[in-house]
Amino acid sequence: MHVVLLIAFVLLVFFGPALWVKLILKKYREPRPDLSGTGGELAEHLISRFRLEGVAVEEGVEGKDQFDVLAKKIRLSPYVYGEKSLTAVAVAAHEIGHAIAHTKNDPVSHLSTRYLPLAIVLQRITMLILLLWPIFSLALQIPYAPQFHFGVVILLGLLTVFVQVAILPEEWDASFNKALPILREGRYVDENDLTKIKRILFACALTYVAAALKNILLFWKFPRR
Repeated sequence: MHVVLLIAFVLLVFFGPALWVKLILKKYREPRPDLSGTGGELAEHLISRFRLEGVAVEEGVEGKDQFDVLAKKIRLSPYVYGEKSLTAVAVAAHEIGHAIAHTKNDPVSHLSTRYLPLAIVLQRITMLILLLWPIFSLALQIPYAPQFHFGVVILLGLLTVFVQVAILPEEWDASFNKALPILREGRYVDENDLTKIKRILFACALTYVAAALKNILLFWKFPRR
């Protein structure tokens, strides 16, 4: 019984946030013909309104909404780009928030460029260790140790999570210091929808932390013998 509860707790901690983010974004994807435009149209409008020179909007890969700092492009999932829904306009406004922060050179906007490369390096180190360990184990006649495998994954995985937490203020700024005031004061959404918009923006802010947590257990599935 205790083992079952422990497994349930671990799954909740590592997969719960990612599942919650996914459910929130899906929940508010229902079509809203009363909205003045799609997420892509709103992004285009806000680029013009805030005079974000050189910033462009394009349809990107599903689930990979982002503001590419180097290319100065806001890439939106097909549904965000082309649909009229609360999720679409909130996600688009969130990415516009990042673009505004970088254009204004806000101190918080430098967190991702400072820490994201570290997160990528840590993920690559994890994958490299997991790929090469069976080879070293055979070559050196070292018995495979599940504890070592587990320890490496958890340690580097948690370091990646900590990196994402360090970036969280930038995501929070894009959601609640930029996107929410824009949507509320510009009356792009009805006031009755603001509670829903806040939930979506909260999900946007937590997206990368949630994904990092989930990846810890996904890495654990990598080769075992």
